[in-house]
Amino acid sequence: MKLTDYSKIAERYDQNPFRQREVQYDKDIEEYISKTAKPSYNILDLACGTGLYLNKQVDNFTVGRINWHGLDASEEMLKKAKEKITEVSFTHGFAEDMPYTSNTFDFISNNYAFHHFTKKEEAIDEIHRVLIKGGMYKLHNISIHDMRQWWVYHYFPSAYEEDLKRYWDKNHIFNELVKRGFEVDLKIGYRMEEVKVADYMVYADNRDISVLTLINDDEYRKGLEKMKVDIKSNPNMRIVNEFAEMFCLAKKL
Repeated sequence: MKLTDYSKIAERYDQNPFRQREVQYDKDIEEYISKTAKPSYNILDLACGTGLYLNKQVDNFTVGRINWHGLDASEEMLKKAKEKITEVSFTHGFAEDMPYTSNTFDFISNNYAFHHFTKKEEAIDEIHRVLIKGGMYKLHNISIHDMRQWWVYHYFPSAYEEDLKRYWDKNHIFNELVKRGFEVDLKIGYRMEEVKVADYMVYADNRDISVLTLINDDEYRKGLEKMKVDIKSNPNMRIVNEFAEMFCLAKKL
């Protein structure tokens, strides 16, 4: 399994407009707080990256007294996060060996990052350890096994083979969480549509999508050139695009 070197893309990571649009106020945290009366809550964004998710939550949450935390394996990404937010305790560390005492967190969010963990079983063990009883783990990611016709795979076919090495399918994730004593609610959001190729050029050109950093430079250039040729021949060219998201809420029993 190849690893994305985030030290090389930290500077341009936030330039992807999808990331800015995708981050939403987390209603699952709001619901958790509404159901658990406590004087304060400890919430961790696991693999917090440049802090886009945390920035959104800190700016918008007005319910409960929340102690926000962010953990990431990339010091360069954390540097960007610290430039955005001062109300969060950021820590450099790894999911499989978190520097927190047991039973610390009420809620752990994990957005678009689980596939990067090289020791996934140990990471789930750690998540279970640092959560309080009744605490929630929220895993949000793309579900690559349900989106074979993603535009990325259309133009960069070797990317799919790389992703198969990194992503667990939904059954594997469900079973590993249940095995460790979580009550799991897992949903897949899916859509198939035609998309305009030109609208996706900015994402490919920025090359911050992690799998595009894993394919070799020649494969990347070929895919990028194919996109450019298609757009030149037909500026309105459209292709079929599949996109699937996994929303998994796991409660520690």
